[in-house]
Amino acid sequence: MSEHKKFRSKCNREIKKQGKNKYFKLITKKWMRESLKTNYSYHFEWLGRPIIQYPQDIVAMQNLIWTVKPDLIIETGIARGGSIIFYASILKLISLNIKIRSPKVLGVDIDIRKHNKKSILSHPMSKYIEMIEGSSTNKSIFEKIKKRSKKAKKILVILDSKHTHDHVLEEIKLYAPLVSKGSYIVVFDTIIDELPNKYNKTRPWSKGNSPKTAVFEYLKSLKNEKYYDLKGNKLNFKIDNYYENQNLITVAPSGFLKRI
Repeated sequence: MSEHKKFRSKCNREIKKQGKNKYFKLITKKWMRESLKTNYSYHFEWLGRPIIQYPQDIVAMQNLIWTVKPDLIIETGIARGGSIIFYASILKLISLNIKIRSPKVLGVDIDIRKHNKKSILSHPMSKYIEMIEGSSTNKSIFEKIKKRSKKAKKILVILDSKHTHDHVLEEIKLYAPLVSKGSYIVVFDTIIDELPNKYNKTRPWSKGNSPKTAVFEYLKSLKNEKYYDLKGNKLNFKIDNYYENQNLITVAPSGFLKRI
């Protein structure tokens, strides 16, 4: 075993151990709740654009993308564009090391504001980005995405738009068939279900009506119904706790769904 593999093996054992550390997880939850009071996750940028993510999730997504090496990343929810620029930059870096034909990030948002669109299109990473304006669950919008995805060899999907149970469940059912085997659907903001409702007073989502409840309903439905990808292969997903245990600080507990 190489020295790097020995190091990785040691890290994996430690990550598994810290995922079982109840006190560590408790103080992490307290820290997360305190961070919400100052909109902590809004204070970071990637290559000049607000990314609106916790740094730990940013690093975890870099790790995941490097592992999967997709040529197409689909993200629902664009906001200020930092995340699609981040994903595009990681794909570009990977393509310098491993040949990826036409790496692309496809972002979908119901409302791409003019100033955000202008900043994204003028960014050096824009050549690796495609944006579609419209609801991620709109059938005609999804047909455009599905058509675009047929050219890709490996697809990763990230859901980060409207965080209600019904919307996210519909997104998962729509986009899961696009995910390549061994790749992921990453469902952000599952943490909503672990927070008191006072943090979402002005939002249509809440504890019990969140991305996390949608994830568990979808996984439950996989046991009772048969779902297939675009090639007619049966779909199966499991929660991969590795990134959650590695991060501890994450907005996506139980949100890393690996296609197996």
